[in-house]
Amino acid sequence: MAEIKDPENTILMELKDGTVVIQLLPDLAPKHVERMKELARAGEYDNVAFHRVIDGFMAQTGDVQNGDMEDGFNLRAAGTGGSSLPDLPAEFSKVPHARGSIGAARSANPNSANSQFFINFKDNDFLNGQYTVYGQVISGMEHVDAITRGEPPAQPDRMISVKVAADVA
Repeated sequence: MAEIKDPENTILMELKDGTVVIQLLPDLAPKHVERMKELARAGEYDNVAFHRVIDGFMAQTGDVQNGDMEDGFNLRAAGTGGSSLPDLPAEFSKVPHARGSIGAARSANPNSANSQFFINFKDNDFLNGQYTVYGQVISGMEHVDAITRGEPPAQPDRMISVKVAADVA
């Protein structure tokens, strides 16, 4: 596992094959970083499905309303919800949507990001300046690469647990 330099701004995402370490970028997107930490600390991301996984593009998850595979899961509705918290304003930057970057999923409205996010499988420069980047996988990208593909996948993978590294003993 990668060396964690800033535990308060590092996410540990447990997937079926191992741990993915995500370095959050609070200098770029402070509101998105705070939201991810708030939802992680509340356990909202635990057991949430990867509902949209496109080979050669990205894996999307984070629908805490409809994506919890342990609580009222509905595969057809997964990807249509957010959290009980208000939507976030866009925090666009010059940071590219590179392999392993975390982007805020949203509707056509740039200020509609809430809880959903995606992890880029490759450099997706066409997304630059269109979606907020607020994290980067620093370890475990091979586990992201192993997520089951589909829109939605017939048997989706899930985030088993998502924790802020500072909270892990």
